[in-house]
Amino acid sequence: MLIRRPQDLKTQDITDERLFLDRRGFLVGLLGAGLALSLGERRALTRALARQSAPARGSLDDKLTPYEVITTYNNFYEFGTSKDDPSENAKNFRTRPWKVKIDGEVGKPADYDFDDLVKPYQQEERVYRHRCVEAWSMVVPWLGFPLRDLVRRVEPTSRARYVEFTTLLDPAQMPGQRTDILPWPYVEGLRLDEAMHPLTLLVTGLYGKPLPNQDGAPLRLVVPWKYGFKGCKSIVRIRFTTDQPRNTWNIAAPDEYGFYANVNPAVDHPRWSQARERRIGEFFKRPTLPFNGYADQVASLYTGMDLRKNF
Repeated sequence: MLIRRPQDLKTQDITDERLFLDRRGFLVGLLGAGLALSLGERRALTRALARQSAPARGSLDDKLTPYEVITTYNNFYEFGTSKDDPSENAKNFRTRPWKVKIDGEVGKPADYDFDDLVKPYQQEERVYRHRCVEAWSMVVPWLGFPLRDLVRRVEPTSRARYVEFTTLLDPAQMPGQRTDILPWPYVEGLRLDEAMHPLTLLVTGLYGKPLPNQDGAPLRLVVPWKYGFKGCKSIVRIRFTTDQPRNTWNIAAPDEYGFYANVNPAVDHPRWSQARERRIGEFFKRPTLPFNGYADQVASLYTGMDLRKNF
C-alpha cells in the first residue's frame, strides 16, 4: 500500500522490563533487516508496542497480538495514512445510530439498524491470522458471526454472483476522506461462494470487546485467507450484484492490487516481496503461507484458476 510518513512521535514509557526487551529485540531485528519499514512506521510500531500492558496469550506458533497493538497500529486510510493516525483521529467517531443498507439481487432488501442486523446471530470468537500486503501480520481474536448467516437471511436471487461492501462516506468525521489519496467511499467485494465460506466473518468486536473505532467499528469484514485491505471497515452498504465489483485499491493501483487479494507468496507486490512476513512483535521473518495458512479450507474455491493472473 501507499505509505506516508507520520509526524514525529514521542516514545511512551514502558512498564514491564520483559516487554521492553521484547520490543527492543524486535526493533533491532528490523534494523538488521535493512529498510523493512520506513522510519515513520518504525516510530509508530515502537509506540504501539510500548503500550502493551500484558503478554499475549495463545499457542507458541500463533501467539495473539496484544490488544494495545491491534488498536494502535492500523491501516484505515479514512482516518489517515500513518499507522497510528486511526487511533488518534477516530476517537470521536460516532457509530450510533448506524444503518446498513442491503440491496441489489436479494429477495429481502432493507435498511437495517445495526443492532437489529446483528441481534439474531450468536457472536463467537475466532482467532485468525491477519496478513497485510506490506509483509507484516498479526494474530487477532475477532468477535463476530459468519457472513453466510446474513446472506441466507436476505435471500440472494439466482442472478447474484458477487457481494459488494461499502464504507461510510463522511469527511466531517473521517479526515482522510478530505484527501484524494483514494477514490471514496471505500469499496470491496467478494464472489458469492467466498462470502458463503464459513471462515468469512462479519466482525463486531475483538478480544471479547466491542470493535474499536480505529479497527472498523461498528461492523467490518474479515476474510482470513486474503490480504487485510480486503476487510472493508465501518460498513454501511452490502449490495448483491451480477457483475464483479470494482474494488477501491484495484481502481487506485490496478498493477499492484487485484480483485481477489488471496495471500500468494509466489506473487510479489511490484515494490516488495511477499514471500516472507514478520509477525508483529517477533524478531525474525517467517515464510508466507499460501492462502495465509488456510489453503486446506479454501484452495478448492479457486480450482482451475491462474492465481498469478487473478491476484
